[in-house]
Amino acid sequence: MTRFEVVRDPLWHNIRLDPEALAVVDSAAVQRLRYVRQLGHAFLVYPGATHTRFEHALGAYHLARRVLAQLEEAGDVRLAPAERLRLKLAALLHDVGHYPFSHALEEAGLPHHEALAARRLEPGGELAARLGSLGVPSDALLPLIRGTGAGPLAGLVSGSLDVDKLDYLCRDAWMCGVPYGVIDVDRLLASLTAVPGPAGAPALALHEKGLAALESLLFAKYQMYRTVYWHHAVRSATAMFKRLVRRAIAGGGLEPDAVATATDDGLIHDLLQRDTTGLARALRERRLAKRVLDVPATALPAETAAWPAADPDLLERVEDRLARELRLAPGSVFLDFPAKPDMLALDLPLVKRDGTLARLAGAAAAAHLGLPGVADALYRSARRLRVFALGPARVPERQIVELVTLPREEVERRLDGERALVG
Repeated sequence: MTRFEVVRDPLWHNIRLDPEALAVVDSAAVQRLRYVRQLGHAFLVYPGATHTRFEHALGAYHLARRVLAQLEEAGDVRLAPAERLRLKLAALLHDVGHYPFSHALEEAGLPHHEALAARRLEPGGELAARLGSLGVPSDALLPLIRGTGAGPLAGLVSGSLDVDKLDYLCRDAWMCGVPYGVIDVDRLLASLTAVPGPAGAPALALHEKGLAALESLLFAKYQMYRTVYWHHAVRSATAMFKRLVRRAIAGGGLEPDAVATATDDGLIHDLLQRDTTGLARALRERRLAKRVLDVPATALPAETAAWPAADPDLLERVEDRLARELRLAPGSVFLDFPAKPDMLALDLPLVKRDGTLARLAGAAAAAHLGLPGVADALYRSARRLRVFALGPARVPERQIVELVTLPREEVERRLDGERALVG
């Protein structure tokens, strides 16, 4: 008999791990994910949000197994065993390079976690050796993890409708105890099919009967960003944590490579030992910076600058200047305007009931779904421009709003010329 293990999971109940998955799961790189929480500091708001990247990895693997079995049973696709194994293991390992504390450190300017996955999969390492023993070259998984793969069903691992999203949206909502990540997963999976893709390889597609379930996924994503991921206290803790780690790295007390391989508790322990800002202790005791400004993006001009979310170096300079102008201590003011412009984006083949193909992408998606027609409005309603401070402050709303509409070059000129940002 083939050896396998069944893992009990609160979301999917029973997850079967085949021998190949067991060989990979028992590696140090994957076991580390047991100690990396999925949602960073969200547990400071939602006490149940202590689930880990490890649980999520098992869930993504489970869903990949389920989709592949369904597609093959329906006769939609026939994959070589090696290709099937590659897809399942890529789903299992898609977060193997992830930092501690969710995406905060990517926002702080460190390399994206998909780039770090390459280090974990380098030839000569334990994980690469285990994959090699299974006949899976480690570099064959990277394009799937990075979303650049062009092989069969590559969109299963990273795409508009991938197993990563399906698991994390359902799992995050379940563990946070909120009813906003409700997705008709069974209907959605039953509606997946395959069509000829680039170079004739089968590509993941959706049958028209699954459109309502797809819309439930998109709306769940919007609700989770608005309610959980961008909750004001979560964003306050994230802003403090980003500043804490950036100061530790700049002061030489922390190496970026060490951060990339740390666990949540290990990193916090190191920061507590070396912290000169007081932020590590404040986070540990949940003494968070308070909102002194909170403006919905719907009240802002339609066009705002990208630098508050995309340029952490400039953002830190702006925050330090704001602290000085507000007569607060350096490092005690945080400007937060998170962005995810592709939040509700789609690019997926659609198989219509008469067998013809359409494309769910861009404005054309609105012909088949209601939500893409209002995607821009929903995205703006999920975003908030906030200023947090560790002391009492009065922040002029009009001037902060003007600030985030200025291009990067103009902000730099004001900083370099000692021109006041808020007066």
